[in-house]
Amino acid sequence: MRVVITGGAGFIGQRLARRILALGKLVDSAGEEREVTRLVLNDVAEPVDSLPVDKRVEFIAGDFGEPTVLERLITPDTAIVFHLAAVVSGGAEEDFELGMQVNLHATECLLEGLRLLDTCPRLVFASSVAAYGGDLPEVIQDDTLLAPQTSYGCQKAMTEFLINDYSRRGFLDGRALRLPTIVVRPGKPNKAASSFASAIIREPLQGETCVCPVPPETGVWVLSPQQVVESFIHAEQLAASTWGYQRALALPGLTTTVSEMIEALESIGGPAAVARIEWKPDAGVQRIVHSWPVRFQPTRALDMGFQPDASIVDCIEGFVRDELGGQVASTGRQKFAIRTGS
Repeated sequence: MRVVITGGAGFIGQRLARRILALGKLVDSAGEEREVTRLVLNDVAEPVDSLPVDKRVEFIAGDFGEPTVLERLITPDTAIVFHLAAVVSGGAEEDFELGMQVNLHATECLLEGLRLLDTCPRLVFASSVAAYGGDLPEVIQDDTLLAPQTSYGCQKAMTEFLINDYSRRGFLDGRALRLPTIVVRPGKPNKAASSFASAIIREPLQGETCVCPVPPETGVWVLSPQQVVESFIHAEQLAASTWGYQRALALPGLTTTVSEMIEALESIGGPAAVARIEWKPDAGVQRIVHSWPVRFQPTRALDMGFQPDASIVDCIEGFVRDELGGQVASTGRQKFAIRTGS
């Protein structure tokens, strides 16, 4: 069985790839568990980190919105696609044309490529809580209407509607996950408006200064990279009948604030870590971030078996174990036993 991951050079894409390789099998749209014989990772450029060393892995560089790339990517034996590629929130707001081209128009090309296979392949799409917005209730319910207030959120919402319709017509078997803010992302800050949420943990624990552009009381809805990967796998394995006519849902996460995150940081890295955070308000970032909801009641997702992290401390500890080898710069000592595996 051939499986494709767009955005495969990204850190979530590579984590997901390693998890799939470890599992060895996934469930196709007929509900049959099948061996993964080919795992194709796609991105616009080669990954900075090395790809998993496995004979099943292939990398295809290029924009899947281009017909020649799409033809190589979506072949007749493609059974499952994890669609993670996107221009992030701040980038889509800064460059409207680029956001529309990648997040909507190229995605339309991908959906058409899958439709033309005429095999009803399974699709798992990384949507976002940015699909919500406007006059929101205190707590987001499963039936809360989408009214995104950013271009990124609009592009994600439009893709969700397309996936619903393509699934309704039997062109593909789609499911879309509205992801919370992912904490803690490794690497360097990007143009995502939520980038600060990882930076205020990641940089201080590595002995570097960082800037927080939002006030301490800012709320965020978060999920760890480990739990996001497990959510993608779980979403793929659920039967189509479990999703019904609504192919999108908000994942369970944690509601926290910047100040609570910094308290958790101090419990792990000490006061020296907290001292590395500089407070510099950014009205543009605040406008985007404050349009996103922070409290959810994801009853449907929980009933379907999706799980949140236990605490923000657990999210940070997972980063220290998986990305820092158990070492934090603030103390110079090994903080945790190093965990192996995905």
